[in-house]
Amino acid sequence: MIDAINASLFTPIGNDGLIGIYLILNGLKVTLIVTFFAMIMGSILGVATTLLKMSPKWYFSWPANFYVSVIRGTPVVIQLVILYFIVLASFDVDKITAAIIAFGLNSGAYISEIIRAGIQAVDKGQTEAARSLGLSHWSTMKEVILPQAIKNILPSLGNEFIVLLKETAVIGFIGGVDLMRAGEIIRSRTFEDSVPLFTCALLYLLLTYMFTFMLSKFETRLKQSD
Repeated sequence: MIDAINASLFTPIGNDGLIGIYLILNGLKVTLIVTFFAMIMGSILGVATTLLKMSPKWYFSWPANFYVSVIRGTPVVIQLVILYFIVLASFDVDKITAAIIAFGLNSGAYISEIIRAGIQAVDKGQTEAARSLGLSHWSTMKEVILPQAIKNILPSLGNEFIVLLKETAVIGFIGGVDLMRAGEIIRSRTFEDSVPLFTCALLYLLLTYMFTFMLSKFETRLKQSD
């Protein structure tokens, strides 16, 4: 086993002198960059889409519903491939940027549903009470609804972040070298399966555990502030 670890991670695995552990670390960096920026983009898109979907005017709500339906109805890997090889083919966009855009678009649709569900989970009576006290629609949302909705949203939003982290494992379909693709490259060069695959699995597990732990701590602090 020690020989397999050494051969896969700590010795040159090709004529170009590539070292497995550096490839894994670079793949991990790409995974984290894509996840982080896609989550930011998805959050912004999610908020905007929620506002559009909840609008009583059809020309706002219809495009938002169409966007959510298309994204939720197609696999993320197809969205990624279509975006990179067709939509962005004529633009000088690198693979990481394309991945951020694709995963951001995908995440935005799911986050919008999470936010909408969180807002709708707040008792309607509180909206009516706030409006009867003279608060405007915006003040009601800002002072009464959103603070409660955020607590409803947070667990699902954290789960979406973890799902997004794992979904980035398909970046290799457009030639990007993320964590999973790095493991595949090591496998193809060393013909050793277990070490690169278990290394990737362990890193994903550590990342998801770390994010889950941070989220649970944050939720606990929010509950203490009630």
